[in-house]
Amino acid sequence: MSTTDLLIEIGTEELPPIALPVLSRAFTEGVRDQLKTHGIGFETVESFAAPRRLALLVKGIQTRQPDQENVRRGPAVQAAFDAEGQPTKALLGFARSCGVEVEALGREETDKGSWLVHRSITPGRETAQLVPDMTEAALAGLPIPKRMRWGDRSEEFVRPVHWVCLLLGTEPVAGTVMGLPAETRTRGHRFHHPAPIAIGQASDYAATLREQGRVEPSFELRRERIREQVMSLAASNGLRARIDPELLDEVTALVEWPQALLCKFDERFLEIPPEVLIETMQSNQKYFPVEDMNGALQARFIAVANIESRAPDQVRAGNERVIRPRFSDAAFFWSQDLKQPLEAFAPRLETVVFQDKLGTQAAKCTRVARLGRELAQAIGVDPALVERAAALSKCDLMTAMVFEFPGLQGTMGRYYAERSGEDACVSAAMGDQYRPRFAGDDLPASPCGRALALADRLDTLVGIFGIGLRPTGTKDPYALRRASIAVLRLLIETPLDLDLRDLLERAAAGFPAGLLAEDTVEAVLGYMLERLRGYYSDRVVAVDTVESVIHTGVTNPWDLDRRIVAVTQFRRLPAADALAAANKRIRNILLKADPADLTEGGPNPALLVEVPEQRLAERIAELGTRVEPLARARDYVVILETLAELREDVDAFFDEVMVMAEDPATRRNRLQLLRSLSALFLRVADISRLQ
Repeated sequence: MSTTDLLIEIGTEELPPIALPVLSRAFTEGVRDQLKTHGIGFETVESFAAPRRLALLVKGIQTRQPDQENVRRGPAVQAAFDAEGQPTKALLGFARSCGVEVEALGREETDKGSWLVHRSITPGRETAQLVPDMTEAALAGLPIPKRMRWGDRSEEFVRPVHWVCLLLGTEPVAGTVMGLPAETRTRGHRFHHPAPIAIGQASDYAATLREQGRVEPSFELRRERIREQVMSLAASNGLRARIDPELLDEVTALVEWPQALLCKFDERFLEIPPEVLIETMQSNQKYFPVEDMNGALQARFIAVANIESRAPDQVRAGNERVIRPRFSDAAFFWSQDLKQPLEAFAPRLETVVFQDKLGTQAAKCTRVARLGRELAQAIGVDPALVERAAALSKCDLMTAMVFEFPGLQGTMGRYYAERSGEDACVSAAMGDQYRPRFAGDDLPASPCGRALALADRLDTLVGIFGIGLRPTGTKDPYALRRASIAVLRLLIETPLDLDLRDLLERAAAGFPAGLLAEDTVEAVLGYMLERLRGYYSDRVVAVDTVESVIHTGVTNPWDLDRRIVAVTQFRRLPAADALAAANKRIRNILLKADPADLTEGGPNPALLVEVPEQRLAERIAELGTRVEPLARARDYVVILETLAELREDVDAFFDEVMVMAEDPATRRNRLQLLRSLSALFLRVADISRLQ
């Protein structure tokens, strides 16, 4: 079967920049799915995405759909013929529905018997005939929250569609997509080449757009071109550009033919905290800030224009003119906020509701301060400093700067606390309280910040769970998943030797009696331990390793982590598999045993009659003595290495001793022996759960 290349291009008004990569990926997957559904083979799919177009180049696509064999099963042979061998009504009806005589039907043998079937061949259609409908189906499946109509048309899309280009090899594809007839022409840059551009063959699409249309259709190549231009321009001026990956993606989605320009602003604005200037440049204007080789922000920025202008100085001046009033506003907010100390904003927190049932931000700060004082000693910080940090923690929400730039909460609190003469630990806590903000972010560096970050998140988790607003599916308006991971990371990675159940109970004690549901602490604990499974999954730790430790009932994340490390190392030992299997066997025996046989206490030495059970009992007692100080030191790696010495004795016991002996006293004694063996391993983990 012959193959060629297929070009599909949808030309639109400027697409939403943040959504462009998502739309491109979804369009690609949609077309792939359509091709597979219709049985059309292809080699690869190359995606293109630019502000005014979504396009695909399907390479090595079959020009015709393969013929399809249709098999329709009828009645079973036993039900198809009567005692005289004549067709029954069921068989006659089936043949009639297939449009054939009974003699034309075939048979199919299966494990469940013999069946009559009708086989037919549906000739494959030309790929060109299927392309318009497949394209429509792929577009209909794009993740577009709100579609729009334009003019007097009934079609709906994320933006108005102006042209559709469909080309199979060198042949045009007839049909309509989004109400527009398909053509073999594309459109170039809105200003450099607004006229239609003919595409000779599908494989020439990208090169033709670059050379004639002044459009780089590849999102990845355009992104790299912008990055190189920005870095090169900064370096040539002895500077270094700050390139945020998300901003780079957004700028890539805004321009078709990028041209980087170095611009400047008034140096007096450098008196404002650099985070404010960076936020303004990146979020509001989509500019790249620049710094010197020491990391100090400079009065320069790089704008990426969507045109190769004959008068670049005018473009540069326009960008400089736009940024000036924004920086002036920021300077005004900064000066106004500094007219009073940070604590002066605290009374206004009484007017801001954190949550209807949980009270105001001021009430939350009070609860966090109480919990923070209790955490202070374990973290190694003065409780008074933590209490002060909690009292000021949300004050910057009331400032003009944070009202204008919400993303700077915490950051501005730190600056305002420093200007107000607060202790360095308190000031640092203002920003640290929000860390980690995202996966992989740094943990709080200051001890006050650690206490505040823990107390604030624990209060939120317990409070929101306690009033019944638990996350469901993808809905998590209070970001409880992120808060859970943050708490776990703080306890494990700092590390902090604190019990999670105890922390949750302390947090719950700060709420009015009767407000929280009775099962709140256990519900939050279970939810957080489930997040712990995800945390270790991201670190590529075996699922059964994590399960073996969680099932011990330990709720101290730092201690759990030490156990998980120990089990991971234990699994590399030669004895690991055999001991895991033995523990699994022990667990099954104990589960099936009569509860009356599982009395308290250890085995009675006088009832140990077989040499292997005597030897095992001696070894358990010996190793138990060695393990005890290791358990107090929580040296779980050495504990498991020590217990690995039991392998030969355990194997010998199971090979030569009948556990479920007929004599009740002997049976109970051997069960007690196995329970004492299992208890040794449970000092670290339930290794019976290891696969």
